[in-house]
Amino acid sequence: LPNTQGSVDFPTVEFEYGDADSRGAELAELYSYTEEPELSTNRRCFEEEFSRGRQWSELDTAQQRAQVLRLLEGLEVVSRERRLRAARAILYLAQGVFGDCESEGDVLHWSRHNSFLLYQLGTFSAFLELLSMEIDNSQACSSALRKPAISLADSTELRVLLSVMYLLVENIRVELETDPPEWKSCRETFRTELSFPMRSDEPFALLLFTMVTKFCSGHAPHFPMKKVLLLLWKVLLFTLGGFEALQMMKVRRREELGLPPLPEDSIQVMRSMRAASPPTCSIELAEQQQKRGHRSRRPLMKQDSLDIYNERDPFKNDETGVDEEEGDEVDGGIEGELDLMERDALLPTIPAQRPPIERVSFPKGLPWAPKVRQKDIEHFLEASRNKFIGFTLGQDTETLIGLPRPIHESVKTLKQGEEEVQETPCEVLYRAMLYNLPQYMIALLKILLAAAPTSKAKTDSINILADVLPEEMPITVLQSMKLGIDVNRHKEIIVKSISALLLLLLKHFKLNHIYQLEYVSQHLVFANCIPLILKFFNQNIMSYITAKNSISVLDYPHCTVHELPELTAESLEAGDNNQFCWRNLFSCINLLRILNKLTKWKHSRTMMLVVFKSAPILKRALKVKQAMMQLYVLKLLKIQTKYLGRQWRKSNMKTMSAIYQKVRHRMNDDWAYGNDIDARPWDFQAEECTLRASIEAFNSRRYDKPQDSEFAPVDNCLQSVLGQRLELPEDFHYSYELWLEREVFSQPIRWEELLRYQ
Repeated sequence: LPNTQGSVDFPTVEFEYGDADSRGAELAELYSYTEEPELSTNRRCFEEEFSRGRQWSELDTAQQRAQVLRLLEGLEVVSRERRLRAARAILYLAQGVFGDCESEGDVLHWSRHNSFLLYQLGTFSAFLELLSMEIDNSQACSSALRKPAISLADSTELRVLLSVMYLLVENIRVELETDPPEWKSCRETFRTELSFPMRSDEPFALLLFTMVTKFCSGHAPHFPMKKVLLLLWKVLLFTLGGFEALQMMKVRRREELGLPPLPEDSIQVMRSMRAASPPTCSIELAEQQQKRGHRSRRPLMKQDSLDIYNERDPFKNDETGVDEEEGDEVDGGIEGELDLMERDALLPTIPAQRPPIERVSFPKGLPWAPKVRQKDIEHFLEASRNKFIGFTLGQDTETLIGLPRPIHESVKTLKQGEEEVQETPCEVLYRAMLYNLPQYMIALLKILLAAAPTSKAKTDSINILADVLPEEMPITVLQSMKLGIDVNRHKEIIVKSISALLLLLLKHFKLNHIYQLEYVSQHLVFANCIPLILKFFNQNIMSYITAKNSISVLDYPHCTVHELPELTAESLEAGDNNQFCWRNLFSCINLLRILNKLTKWKHSRTMMLVVFKSAPILKRALKVKQAMMQLYVLKLLKIQTKYLGRQWRKSNMKTMSAIYQKVRHRMNDDWAYGNDIDARPWDFQAEECTLRASIEAFNSRRYDKPQDSEFAPVDNCLQSVLGQRLELPEDFHYSYELWLEREVFSQPIRWEELLRYQ
């Protein structure tokens, strides 16, 4: 609501960040509103196959298993139409036999129960074979390529198969306290099957990555990308693990290395940073003080929550009403953008005998424990020895007297020596993705660009709406409004899934091996991921966070057990009553975290933030009063402050103060002064080239092993062949002249054949 100063005061967002939204919301996002009629089609196919003597819930386990096995037999028939009917009947089971249910809770219960039952009887493996066949269906691909407009009907079989597989993965992935013991073993078996495939050398996620690249290449424009990306995200979340699993892996890894436990859990620290709601209106407080006879020496103005940490210039004219942050030409005049403190406060001059209107609780210390790098150790020792001893010892880091405990831990970790490569799900996935990883990253970013709200439709852009557009386009205003909401919702879900799966890949690869993270990061940077994310945030971010692109009465499972009310233009415009859109805020935080991963300790990439003028874009994102999102924005601002100049820092003291209060600080951290020795522009190109050489050496050393096969690739590079070290017998130098005469000089040189292979 507009406050007395004339600016918009956005409310604090109560958002709990996690691996995913609630199970009901995640299942609802699988279906578009255009697919709603297919729910009754699935039910009809099941009822045609199922003897309707009793309801599904009335059957015992043996009878349910017999019915499922009979449906699975229908997947093996030659008739394509017959297979589709059997697959739809199985999909109805995975959807919770909603025709027999009376409430949404019953639908979710039976969906989960049936998912475990279906998996135990081999349904996932059967659908995996069908999916592989459908991907390679050249007839369907050629038919889609010939059509001028692709609609929902072109991906019917694929959508049914992917929906069943998604429901199995999502229902089995989620753990509940009421699960029976056999479900736990079933979950672990499923996770192992997805991570370490028995029938092939590739994990299931690689098949989905292949679908993404095939779609972006234009060879299969009918692929339902939203379902593919949702399934890919949930498979990675299931096999690799979410944020809690990552934290447990870090703890276990430190125990293996003999290091003390982690001093803090980053997610828990960030959750404790709550953005406060605005205080009581300053005019009301002023009136209360006047009634008590209090006189202030200057007008009482509403202060930003960070003003209590900034000293006001006593010579500045307070009556001008000029905000400190207005020094930025691009983004001047934004008020109330930072609300990261525990509570807002007004600091009028109050007599000592009167109690204060509002107590201010200052935080005790900074929230983060400090961290250190190997480079920090070398710089610190070099400076200290030069200062106190008068000479340096180069890169010697053996003498650690006087350094704090984190440095001892870092040095101990670096000296652990060669690690043994463990066959973890993350390692298997990276090895499978390695040779096509650049194409995978480019394809994901292409789809993300097409789904971004700031992107304009172009003729050469990919069509990501093939699985949401109906065969017959709307003819009424109400139908057009419904389709418009469905399209916007469709794009939001795509952004959510891509941002989540990219973040998972970066975090797991970093924990598995740092060069795996760097390999993915470099290809994301080369594919213009940094300007793409900045382009995403260069919009009215509050409008995106509070977007109401949903029709709750059409969401699954609500639409399956309740009668659909009459939709009107007014009800569609009103939307739901939620304060914010969970998936959009989740996507924004994920994209900010990805941007932090890409630019952290990389000065060349930090300069990209400066070149693309990210500071005003990021400052606008601070208007969202959610502590976790604001923290990652402040991190991105912190790493580039040294390049923005003294005038920018002077004009943005609120932001600088917020960075000091909320962002982790490093040893010898002089981010606020701009005199870092790494801020040399001529080193940026060399930095990326050196990193790329190290990554290529790592991949070659670990993954490019000789293959004992007649189908092994032949090395035709002259420099590479001559540069190889060959093991020669000990007595070779006694007879090498005879060998040269027999094998080289005496043999005729066929120049025409030699030139043929050039």
